[in-house]
Amino acid sequence: MFWGVASTIVAIFMAVTMIFIRLRASKKPASVKKIILPPIFMSSGALMFLFPEFQVKWIQVLEAISVGIFFSFFLIKTSKFEIQNQAIYLKPSRAFVFILFGLLIVRIVLKLLIGGTVSLGETSGMFFLLAFGMIITWRIAMLFKFKQLEKQLKQTST
Repeated sequence: MFWGVASTIVAIFMAVTMIFIRLRASKKPASVKKIILPPIFMSSGALMFLFPEFQVKWIQVLEAISVGIFFSFFLIKTSKFEIQNQAIYLKPSRAFVFILFGLLIVRIVLKLLIGGTVSLGETSGMFFLLAFGMIITWRIAMLFKFKQLEKQLKQTST
């Protein structure tokens, strides 16, 4: 029970932190590095699967990643870039905050639903995979959008 509540508090803290990071990032030009580094840093969390209590079955891996990919479409839809002063900026979206908290609520509900039938370690592993599937898909889409604008920017400057 304690770990379930603690992980929910951490998830809320992370969501609030993400909102502030996203707002601050929209004031500086975007770059390929800023787009691809978060999933690379997050990938170190996969080391949890070295420990048996976090290991999940392949069907659970597929389920978690599929749900993460589905959730990423909401983030992809609200992530738009714009060209300002010959630089590419991530355009802030009011919907992002609501989507992030909506995803958090869905995550909490899912955790409550499966928490009774799946161990805490497996649940942690599945939610890591869900988040990683969501972030990697979202960031790949952002990278494609960024590259398209970058190409457009180079064509207009020549």
